[in-house]
Amino acid sequence: MAEANTECNIKVLCRFRPLNQSEILRGDKFIPTFQGDDTVLLGGRAYAFDRVFPTNSTQEQVYDTCAKQIVKDVLGGYNGTIFAYGQTSSGKTHTMEGKLHDSQGMGIIPRIAEDIFKHIFAMDENLEFHIKVSYFEIYMDKIRDLLDDKHRVPYVKGCTERFVTSPEEVMDVIDEGKANRHVAVTNMNEHSSRSHSIFLINIKQEHVETEQKI
Repeated sequence: MAEANTECNIKVLCRFRPLNQSEILRGDKFIPTFQGDDTVLLGGRAYAFDRVFPTNSTQEQVYDTCAKQIVKDVLGGYNGTIFAYGQTSSGKTHTMEGKLHDSQGMGIIPRIAEDIFKHIFAMDENLEFHIKVSYFEIYMDKIRDLLDDKHRVPYVKGCTERFVTSPEEVMDVIDEGKANRHVAVTNMNEHSSRSHSIFLINIKQEHVETEQKI
């Protein structure tokens, strides 16, 4: 999210979802008001962030602000992390995943996948890329590999890695991991509200002629 010639730093962005149907039926009111694009007013107090997204913000707007530059930085050889934090039903999954196979409704992760491959397909043909993805969750201080049907509990360095060659394959991996996670939800009370999922994308770039690696 920083310009190419500046040092990347941490930014905090806050997104607000509209009231859901049950909240509306209960008579709840939406109380935040917004001041500019970086401040929200609650109870007479102003809270400032690097960016605030009101309820009518689109998935594309959120992605362009939160992640687009991070993808460019990662392809330039840097690490990048997007961390979604919020209480249950606050909209984390909608923001990060959204509707995986819907061009308008997809969230940050599928948009990252599409952006990565767009950049790769536009780059020098002498550059070779190897892209691997991993998907795991942390629950009760234990790590569970969502791509391992044996449900082993490895260290992070031992988690399953899948090579992918297209955005569609990335979506398939997410679907597989979500299916494994849903099995656990039925077997563990309040599992979804106490667990954290992590999706890793590892990109290796090598120049075919010089064998230089990034």
